[in-house]
Amino acid sequence: MSATTHETHIADAIVPGEVTEEVAHVSTGTDPEKHDYEVDAQTVDDDEYPVPTEQEVSILRKVPANLPIVAYSLCLVEFAERASYYGAQTVFANFIEFPLPKGGNGAGAPPRGSQETAGALGMGLQASDALVLLFTFLAYIIPIFGGWWADVSVGRYKAICVGVAICGIAHIVQIIGAIPKVLQEGRAHAAPPFIIGLLLLALGAGIFKPNIAPTVLDQYRHQKQYTKTLKSGEKVIVDPELTATRTMLIFYGVVNVGAFYMLATTYAEKYVGYWLVFLLSGIIYFLLPIVLAAVYKKTYRKPASGNSELAKAIKITMTALRQNKFQVWRKNFFDAAKPSVLAAKGIQVDWTDKLVDDVRRTLEGGFPANARDTEATEVFFYFPIYNLNDGGIGSVSTNQGASMVTNGAPNDLLSNFNALTIIVAVPIVDYFIYPFLNRYNIPFKRITKITFGFTLAALSGLAGAIVQWKVYTLSPCGYYASTCAEVAPISIWWQLPNTVLGALSEIFCNVTAYELAYARSPASMRGLVMAIFLFMTALSSALGEILVPVTEDPYLIWIWGAPAVALALQIVLFWFRFKHLNDDAYMTDDIDYDASADEETPIHTTTEITKSAQDWTGEARGD
Repeated sequence: MSATTHETHIADAIVPGEVTEEVAHVSTGTDPEKHDYEVDAQTVDDDEYPVPTEQEVSILRKVPANLPIVAYSLCLVEFAERASYYGAQTVFANFIEFPLPKGGNGAGAPPRGSQETAGALGMGLQASDALVLLFTFLAYIIPIFGGWWADVSVGRYKAICVGVAICGIAHIVQIIGAIPKVLQEGRAHAAPPFIIGLLLLALGAGIFKPNIAPTVLDQYRHQKQYTKTLKSGEKVIVDPELTATRTMLIFYGVVNVGAFYMLATTYAEKYVGYWLVFLLSGIIYFLLPIVLAAVYKKTYRKPASGNSELAKAIKITMTALRQNKFQVWRKNFFDAAKPSVLAAKGIQVDWTDKLVDDVRRTLEGGFPANARDTEATEVFFYFPIYNLNDGGIGSVSTNQGASMVTNGAPNDLLSNFNALTIIVAVPIVDYFIYPFLNRYNIPFKRITKITFGFTLAALSGLAGAIVQWKVYTLSPCGYYASTCAEVAPISIWWQLPNTVLGALSEIFCNVTAYELAYARSPASMRGLVMAIFLFMTALSSALGEILVPVTEDPYLIWIWGAPAVALALQIVLFWFRFKHLNDDAYMTDDIDYDASADEETPIHTTTEITKSAQDWTGEARGD
């Protein structure tokens, strides 16, 4: 989509509530997203971004905006980080579970032409599961700290740089720990550097991950609908939600281009050894600081908000709990913490009505009377069971592959098809399916997308259970196939339906969740809210840790099938609980407040205070 010559764009139109020290370059007849963000914010004139009328909203086609070049550059940063992360992480299960193969090259690779699996530490399936799940748990719970630290202290860009530095150290440690001589000295010498590298990689990724997606989305600064005329003469509405969808689809596609790097590392594991695996991961990783340095001046770097807003958000939540006597189901739960209500009781506070609404939109889920106030955070709590179906729990997928005929392929090869499926499907969805649905006004909105994705994931889990049943049926050792000396006579390619269905589900579930995390949270808390979504993966890992004692033969059919059944039941609940969110406003931090709302202590008339307090008191009594 190209910009027309009559359009003049000010590239740093500021999302309400955000502050920057940079100034805008104004240019005529150019693509707005190609401007640098190097100066102070200016107000965008409606002549530059004409607001659509109600009639235009109902009849004009909606399209996404062009993305700033710097956003693509930041996607390249994410590519390098994810390539190194997944390139290393994909071999963790084999490295831990299986011993150095007899007759191998001493670097972890098995003898050429054999059906043996690469390995190093020989700690078994349960230890492999436990450490892999621990890694995932830490990598997705640390973002809570990483998002908070960025939002209130250092800013997202600096947090990204700190995460990059820590991951760099992790890759160096893992390369040293995978030197053949170290592996040949035995588990006591090889395990410590591997585990230290694993923990450092989780820490660095946890700081990096919650801040990169919001930073990419920050680069597009205009968050309201406006009209424009295409070169074809068609007048359209440039829609921020479609822009965010396209941005996150591209972002997620690039993530999986990086994840496809696993193909190189799995073959390096199979045919050369682990020293090359971790070296390849390190080499691709060190592209990161180069790209960050190259785009530094052109990147819009949102400053930290300081401790005040987050601290006030905690105070608001605690005040609402106390004022409602911890009855979180009360109608208009957060209204009890509004200064206008508290003032009638003689309580003075240092926050505004707007901040209370921001906190409600971020945290509330299921309790308010107004359906439009039910926000994204509760939606996220439906993702842990979904995650258990996307690729299986812990190492069960690679363990299943090791029990099947590979004909020289690595047993963890099929995980690469997750990334490949997403790489192929994202352009099809973004440039063909979604535009087709929009052109013919066929609704396929955010909750519908997630529901559809959940359905695909449930089918993916079911496919994994069927394949595991077939492995048990055909294995010479029956229901103890994992430890059998011989593999079951079934090709590893039967894992493909499980992998492809899980990958397609991510396009509809994870991408939409990224959009919700950004759009439905205050500008100063987006890193933290993104971290809350990522934390759902940590909860999935915790559930997986609970199941470690039974993650063994002969129970593996249930390890695949039970999450699929649970997700199928959850889909019904999820749809009826959240379907109304399909029709609510996309961005919720653009609400207009009186000028007094920007003050530390809002000014309200006696009549307004009394009426607000009476309304809340009546609701609390159930009037």
